[in-house]
Amino acid sequence: MRRTNNKLKLTLIATSLLMLAPSAFQVMASVQPASSSIVSENTRAQKLRIEPLNWWTGMQHSQLQLMVHGENIAKAKVSVKADGVSLKGVETTENPNYLFVNLDTQGAKAQTFKLTFEQAGQPQISVAYELLKRDKGSAARQGFSNKDVIYLITPDRFANGDPTNDNQADMIEQADRSNPGGRHGGDIQGIINSLDYLADLGVTQLWINPLTENNQAEYSYHGYSVTDHYRIDPRFGSNDDYRQLAIKAKEKGIGIIADVVVNHIGSNHWWMDDLPSQDWVNRPEGALAQDSSAIDFTTHRRTTLQDPYAVAKDKRDFSHGWFVESMPDLNQEQPQLANYLIQNSIWWVEYAHLSGIREDTYSYADKDFLVDWTRAIMAEYPKFNIVGEEWTGNPITVSYWQKGKINKDGYQSELPSLMDFPLYETLIKALSEEEGWSEGMMRLYEFLANDVVYADPTQLVLFEGNHDTNRLYSLLGDNLALTKMALAYVLTSNRIPQIFYGSEILMQSPTKDRNDGITRSDFPGGWQGDAISVFDNKGLSDDQASMLNFTRSLLNFRKQADFIHSGGLRHYVPQDGVYVQMRCAKQDCSDKARLMVIYNKLDKAVELPLARYRDLLGSARAARDVISGDTVTLDKTLSIKGQGVTLLAIEEAK
Repeated sequence: MRRTNNKLKLTLIATSLLMLAPSAFQVMASVQPASSSIVSENTRAQKLRIEPLNWWTGMQHSQLQLMVHGENIAKAKVSVKADGVSLKGVETTENPNYLFVNLDTQGAKAQTFKLTFEQAGQPQISVAYELLKRDKGSAARQGFSNKDVIYLITPDRFANGDPTNDNQADMIEQADRSNPGGRHGGDIQGIINSLDYLADLGVTQLWINPLTENNQAEYSYHGYSVTDHYRIDPRFGSNDDYRQLAIKAKEKGIGIIADVVVNHIGSNHWWMDDLPSQDWVNRPEGALAQDSSAIDFTTHRRTTLQDPYAVAKDKRDFSHGWFVESMPDLNQEQPQLANYLIQNSIWWVEYAHLSGIREDTYSYADKDFLVDWTRAIMAEYPKFNIVGEEWTGNPITVSYWQKGKINKDGYQSELPSLMDFPLYETLIKALSEEEGWSEGMMRLYEFLANDVVYADPTQLVLFEGNHDTNRLYSLLGDNLALTKMALAYVLTSNRIPQIFYGSEILMQSPTKDRNDGITRSDFPGGWQGDAISVFDNKGLSDDQASMLNFTRSLLNFRKQADFIHSGGLRHYVPQDGVYVQMRCAKQDCSDKARLMVIYNKLDKAVELPLARYRDLLGSARAARDVISGDTVTLDKTLSIKGQGVTLLAIEEAK
């Protein structure tokens, strides 16, 4: 456990709301749905900040809690004038500048209604609040699934579609493309402009690193230090731009997965100037609790939450510690904060037409809150999907957090999916090391036996890389054949596949150390004047063009191959570096349509005797090469080239 003496804004500051950033209210008003308001009808009265910005009719979450922020607003008497909306009461904390208003909207119709705040000696404050009509079919939206291929984008580094928004007067950090750790100017419009490319590639879901406001002094580009939960960072665009992205992406058959962080915020979050309550963020216990500058940092020892021998302090040091000084750790045990975070996630799903959520640092938040948070979202959208990040190579640790797993300590998660870090790490290691008794392809083969610890391994998300890992091509020694093998494994596994932007053109990174700014380099062609452009197919090397074609062919094949959208998988013990898998709809592979995937890790070509695989090949005597389109004869032997992957689509009955 480390501590720091740096002074951070952890104590309550009972300031007037008007002492916040000068444009705070104007900014909020500009990003709300058109008829929502935080401005009093009485021009002499103070302006209030109210969140959520609006709500909808027909929601499962009909018991709405509004966070109201204004000078001494806790003393106000609240009244509601609405048709079918009733005031259930108010809640306060020790901070007089906050009031939590509980409303029952069940059965109410769409309307704009009036909230009135009155207190002796002060002008009456009247605010119009909007209850919108819910889009038809919203509750039945389909989340991402095994049918999809997820494409991860770091938005600041993908494409700059609107250079005019690169720098904003109310944002601290300005664009500097020469700085690997700075902002480069990529934005939502750049992604919109790239939708044709992504659709042609075969992508069906976009996971985009956080787009909400990150008004931090440095490293604000990555998005994981939110400073306003209801505002898209203006350097990316507006709230409406985000919604338009989802609408236009849907027209191309692409869904949007939001990157959500409930564990922490940025140190420049507007809350930190005036914390709603003393327990809003996690702070040290004991004598250090009186020191507003003291911080406990997380130990990152995530196994303590499952370890039957772990002491209580070690569990707390993991879940209550901060990542870094610039990321205050939220206390989800605080009831108003818990409500706020749940409502915020639902608001973005409804407002922006999302098809999924990727939850950052999942296990770091309060574990009981995580059940409530996930359950509330899934109750609102039963066919939705949420994937959590649990960065560990231990399948048992990951399996603890998946819905359906009954853990020995009695904990039962509601989370449908998790990132499959254990299989990812095994894949990289298997392809990087020499073949041996337990190494290489044998390691990969044997590791799948760990699937027995999961409630449903087919609902895990397997990836070849992400924004926190070094680039696949670099990790595999700039070896094109091995890179194609890795990508093929991810895309044909019995998992939900995810690829990282740029992997299709062999983007590189350092491998000895982690360098996020370089790993998340600009996508070639995303900026006007780029010498190389993936979008225009300009300047790519032969290897890059080969990888791009391979990726496009495999993604588009997968999109149409319904039989590998199910969990059927059979495989054979590897021999001499050759590993064979069969993907099919049914686990016994009795289907007519099957995919035979043959990995040859060694440099030498082999003649593969097919008698060993005839139990799954059945009477099939021909197959189609997925990449080349050629017809391949399945007779006594099959010629396999040295080091590479062969994908054979079989459409003959067994």
